Amino acid sequence: MASSWTGRRVRLRAIEPDDWTAFTRFADDDGRPGSRLDLPRSAESYRAWAKEQALAKCDDDRFLLAVETTATGELVGTVGSHRTGRRSGWFEIDVMIGADHRRKGYAAEAVVLLLRFMFAERRYHKCLAAIFAHNEASLALFRRLGFTEEGRLREHVFFAGRHHDLVMMRMLADEFDQRHTMSEP
Repeated sequence: MASSWTGRRVRLRAIEPDDWTAFTRFADDDGRPGSRLDLPRSAESYRAWAKEQALAKCDDDRFLLAVETTATGELVGTVGSHRTGRRSGWFEIDVMIGADHRRKGYAAEAVVLLLRFMFAERRYHKCLAAIFAHNEASLALFRRLGFTEEGRLREHVFFAGRHHDLVMMRMLADEFDQRHTMSEP
């Protein structure tokens, strides 16, 4: 049976308490040069976070979903809407795919599934994505999906000993419909 939450490569689903181990691995993966350095977290903090996410309600269309492969059911990342301007019709999207699973089309398909829901079902007009200027892979992904650069917040975020630019990318609902169509499951 087809689902609006399932594509060819990925299925979007709620985060489950047992997903905490995958999130621990994703955090260990993210020690890339140029990424933000966070404090180490305990296994118990990941357990508590996953349980909290599993029980979380969709608050004003802000939510986080697990991204798993359709082939194996393995959890490979997350996608979600983390800020909204419901009255003005915009939302901000974020996607994270674990290092071992990047460049396999999972992020692109997860973003398209989420955009289709937010534009076609929730009636949003505009999607924003904030991307570090040095993250060429993410900028290229969002450009391939049809996002365009809306602006740049210069030296907006501080980490790794210096300030970094943040690129604001956007896609409007009609642009999405022309490129990906609203009605496909």
